[in-house]
Amino acid sequence: MSIEPPRSLRALTPAVHAWLPDGHDTWGLANCILITDQDSALLVDTPYTTDLTRHLLNLTAEVLPPGVAITTVVNTHGNGDHSYGNGVFTAAGAEVVSTDANSEHLCKEPSPAQLARLVAESDPDTPLGAYLHRHFSRYGDFGVSEAVPPTRTFNGRLDLAVGGVAVELIEVGPAHTAGDLIVNLPGEGVVCSGDVIFCEDHPVHWAGPLDEIHRAVQRVLACEPRIIVPGHGPVMTPADVAANAEYLLRIRDRIHASHAAGHPLAQAAAELIAAETNPRWGLTERLAILTALEYRVLDADTSPVDMISLVDLAARHAAPAPQTAKSPAL
Repeated sequence: MSIEPPRSLRALTPAVHAWLPDGHDTWGLANCILITDQDSALLVDTPYTTDLTRHLLNLTAEVLPPGVAITTVVNTHGNGDHSYGNGVFTAAGAEVVSTDANSEHLCKEPSPAQLARLVAESDPDTPLGAYLHRHFSRYGDFGVSEAVPPTRTFNGRLDLAVGGVAVELIEVGPAHTAGDLIVNLPGEGVVCSGDVIFCEDHPVHWAGPLDEIHRAVQRVLACEPRIIVPGHGPVMTPADVAANAEYLLRIRDRIHASHAAGHPLAQAAAELIAAETNPRWGLTERLAILTALEYRVLDADTSPVDMISLVDLAARHAAPAPQTAKSPAL
């Protein structure tokens, strides 16, 4: 399956434009948000590959005032689909801002070259190999040799300005990852949540536990936005986000009940997936990863998280890939 990236940016306010890939039932197609005034511009998150990043850069040129370039990039967290494009901007002199804790996650995720090699060399006859080929081979060559980390970091909160637009960076991790932040634009009524929130796909998280992710979602709502841009999927209303927060608690309670009943991890994950009540959401198998993260907390397991092992767990609980119909022989 090839990628059809957005052909335009969506204006959320005069100063805020969103790049919203149609990424339903996919890994890696993250939202990016451009904030601009008459003399400066800031981008929240960068795409997964150099080609996608250059495509986005071309679209921003249609929105930016003449002579204005993106001089600041904010990474909401360290996952590659929100940060691998950093180098395109740092090569032009931009600074990249994120939390101090982001460095912890960047050390645990495969580099672009490692991910490309993993996809190319995995056995497609295994659950993990088939899953990686299905979801990641569409990106082709990831196009960069190494991830570019933030050039400026902070703890807690950092206030920036894009011309007359106030930009509040608020650390909310550990939640989705160790170093999450949200971007609050109080004058615009917009919050960019990063992967603290997913829309129309089942969430996946690498740090947790779910109580901490729920806390981070509540911090988004405390900003009293009109519009929330999740890390993936369509823009949301506060009511949408409140429902998302309640969903996290329901999932938490089911996992904890399975653990209290002594169910092994694989059984608990299968039961959670079978009982899921959001059939229109994609990637139900990600619930296996959430189950594993909660079990780690309940078992007081503090060993390092192996992201590939977690993806392998999800792959073993994924529905088979749809078969492409073959043309009849002539």
